[in-house]
Amino acid sequence: MVMKRIREIREKPSEDLLKRLSELKTELVRMRTMVEAGGAVENPSRIRNLKKTIARIQTVINEKTKEGKQ
Repeated sequence: MVMKRIREIREKPSEDLLKRLSELKTELVRMRTMVEAGGAVENPSRIRNLKKTIARIQTVINEKTKEGKQ
């Protein structure tokens, strides 16, 4: 399941976000590999959603890191 709302992401603790980030990155690599190999992906828009969710999670992690430094 891809987390869509930034509010949902901000509510989660950093440890959960890091774990979810690694899971999403692994899934993205797997899907990209499937496309490169010429295989058919069930839902091509899933790649775009994964990339956007990864970016959202990284943004929230960076925000939390900056808050801790100040």
